[in-house]
Amino acid sequence: MNRLDRDQMAARVARDIPEGAYVNLGIGLPTKVANFLPADREILLQSENGLLGMGPAPAPGEEDWELINAGKQAVTLLPGGCYFHHGDSFAMMRGGHIDICVLGAFQVSVKGDLANWHTGGADAIPAVGGAMDLAIGAKQTFVMMELLTRQGQSKLVEACTYPLTGIGCVSRIYTDLGVFAVGPDGARVVETVDGVSVDDLRTLTALPLGSALAV
Repeated sequence: MNRLDRDQMAARVARDIPEGAYVNLGIGLPTKVANFLPADREILLQSENGLLGMGPAPAPGEEDWELINAGKQAVTLLPGGCYFHHGDSFAMMRGGHIDICVLGAFQVSVKGDLANWHTGGADAIPAVGGAMDLAIGAKQTFVMMELLTRQGQSKLVEACTYPLTGIGCVSRIYTDLGVFAVGPDGARVVETVDGVSVDDLRTLTALPLGSALAV
């Protein structure tokens, strides 16, 4: 079965981020999206540690370790970019000033509930960060994740079994096998990877997925 690699997933998310958007990229996989934003499209990337106007990752050997994102990765700053107090950054996130946030997830429900900070396991290390603030503060929340766990279980589920980050906050999920829309009416397939059918995704997720694709 064909699958997108992580760079291809990031490029797919980047296609759907419009001109003029203020965007926060979550720690981990979503940070790759910065490397695929079109140079001719003005998009302002915000980081919760107090940056606005981030650019792509620096070339190897050109890192400035005084300039990092929330995941402690070296970043670049575009002309006109700025940095500011952590408190101001969270006021931006909580105040509805972020158009889109892109987050990773352990699970997303068909209704758009998000679980991405804790698996609930006794030996798991919880990591909330700013995810809760972003999930409810951003105008749109996108999730970028591989559809299946290493054990082959679907991360798109009927109802989350892990502790929730936010309720009904996710609108779109970008995976290595397809793109899904989720919300009050349930989950539907927006796009599949070449060679993957909607029925394949129904089988893998064990969900009665709707479809926005032409039959």
